[in-house]
Amino acid sequence: MSPFRKTRSFAALLLIGSALAGCNAASRLSQVGMQPPLTTIQNPTALPNYQPVALPMPAPITEERQANSLWRQGSRAFFKDQRASQIGDILTVVINIEDEAKLNNRTSRSRDAAEGASLPALLGLESTLEKVLPGDADASNLVEAESDSSSSGAGAVNREEDINLRVAALITQVLPNGNLVLSGRQEVRVNYEVRELFVAGVIRPADITSTNTVPYDKIAEARISYGGRGHISDVQQPRYGQQVFDIIFPF
Repeated sequence: MSPFRKTRSFAALLLIGSALAGCNAASRLSQVGMQPPLTTIQNPTALPNYQPVALPMPAPITEERQANSLWRQGSRAFFKDQRASQIGDILTVVINIEDEAKLNNRTSRSRDAAEGASLPALLGLESTLEKVLPGDADASNLVEAESDSSSSGAGAVNREEDINLRVAALITQVLPNGNLVLSGRQEVRVNYEVRELFVAGVIRPADITSTNTVPYDKIAEARISYGGRGHISDVQQPRYGQQVFDIIFPF
């Protein structure tokens, strides 16, 4: 290979590597020796991927007010309900996940097949097979096929998770039936590692306790994410070249 073609191939490899690395590699290089930055506080409804929740709503019901009544419907306090109920109110989401799953699966399969075909007579033309087919052609043993295949597989899953967290969330939307849409994000940086917690979903006002908390299993369409970014998370991830190789390698 000529030096020019070698140089061009090397430049192409560098270009491909740069494209695969993307902006992530550039941002990581700019933060060498620095702590991972925390993101600024933002309005959840102003984020690029934010979309208002639209769910099927029941027919509106007119609230009946009782004359001379000191109590409001759904109130848990004599003077005022302290629970979150309006856009911008804050409540605490209690996440207590104890999940355990065990699964064993085994499959096996085997198959044998054989086929044969002969042509002893064909209008007297069977003797001309030697002229049509190369070599010694035998009409009594014209076609023969055999196949043998077998496969076996085994899989096992043994998972156990225990997560106990509390995160403050913000009411971002009040649906027509009174249900509340919440969104909460928490970031904690310890040395060079940032732990991120995100929770979102739809809750009923009646499921909010008197201490202004709601358990995670009362959240409909719940989206809970707990992870991190930083030096430890970076070491635990395979290099981008290995990830690309695992995707495109067919074997």
